[in-house]
Amino acid sequence: MNLASFLKNLFKDDGFILVDANSKEHIVGNPKKKNPIKLRLLDKSLHYKLLLLPDLYFGEAYSDGSLVIENGSLTEFLEIAFKNIGRNEINAYSKIIKKIRGSYRYLTNFNLISKSKSNVAHHYDISEKLYDLFLDKNRQYSCAYFKNHNDSLENAQNNKIEHIIKKLNPKPNQKVLDIGSGWGSLAIEIAKKTRCEVLGITLSENQLEHSINKVKELNLENQVRFKLMDYRELNEKFDRIVSVGMFEHVGRKFYKKYFNSVYNLLNEDGVALIHTIGSIDAPRDPHPWITKYIFPGGYTPSLSEVALPIEKSGLIINDLEVLRMHYSHTLRHWKERFLSNKDKVLTMFDEKFFRMWEFYLVGCEMAFKWGDQVVFQFQLSKKLMSTPNTRDYIY
Repeated sequence: MNLASFLKNLFKDDGFILVDANSKEHIVGNPKKKNPIKLRLLDKSLHYKLLLLPDLYFGEAYSDGSLVIENGSLTEFLEIAFKNIGRNEINAYSKIIKKIRGSYRYLTNFNLISKSKSNVAHHYDISEKLYDLFLDKNRQYSCAYFKNHNDSLENAQNNKIEHIIKKLNPKPNQKVLDIGSGWGSLAIEIAKKTRCEVLGITLSENQLEHSINKVKELNLENQVRFKLMDYRELNEKFDRIVSVGMFEHVGRKFYKKYFNSVYNLLNEDGVALIHTIGSIDAPRDPHPWITKYIFPGGYTPSLSEVALPIEKSGLIINDLEVLRMHYSHTLRHWKERFLSNKDKVLTMFDEKFFRMWEFYLVGCEMAFKWGDQVVFQFQLSKKLMSTPNTRDYIY
């Protein structure tokens, strides 16, 4: 089977024009636009690469310019593609190769403390100015909470913080740990809103510096501390533990260690809230392009992969909420802001970097809209009576 005939079998709803590297045009699917999107290939090797492992090679080709989209945007093309692919594997070749690559990665990927730190630096320590171009003013780099899909990004991120604090149900003067504290805004808001003592830990030197400066600026040094350290290095007890957008970087081999650590760090009546991207499908291998170029060491788990190590740790799942579509809306906002600031991005990075990050933001937006990606919020404790019996206190 060649690439054109494979794509014709795959695309049933809407379509596009494929212009192969020999300049031959192929109608794929049933294009709805009078002037259909054209996918133009400028490298003959893509004829087989996109057939064998499109999850890797499409992103690479878009980034380096050997694949060009005409008569439309990357968002429009990926919307059509993900709508047709949905939660399925693209083809048998891709499934087999991803399985081999995924198994090799599982056997060779050890997210030890030093490795975890270098993985974090790869993404988070590139340039703070970049993140200011597309994040909200508090630099919340995780899924927002849209009570209405028309909410602004700022409102939705504030909603997320309020939602998490309500689930933690903290009391004044309690000790709170934020694992993977980012640029510090969640830890700071917890301290301001609850009068708790908060420790935030991160593996990013840039994020640590920003967080410490922010605490000094707000004169909250008696309430909020930040440290450059791994969760495995801590030996304290906390009344509340929160972690937002960090669990994706733990690594499958370390789920048992992670939840055992949460158990050991938590007081007997303590409550933990773990907010992580996850998959609604059965366990599968990580996305090859994302793990190679954006989040080395990253993995979004299926529910079954998380439930067992939680049970074995002795922790109780008091509440589990699945946030659907919220991250798609969040990524749409980030993408629109990123694209509108293209000129500023290009003063810091080259065109290839811009196209790579455009593909990252758009691809993830569509994965949450049409694919298997969601956000799990686990509320955990050691005792059944550590949280109220109904959800009324949250809402």
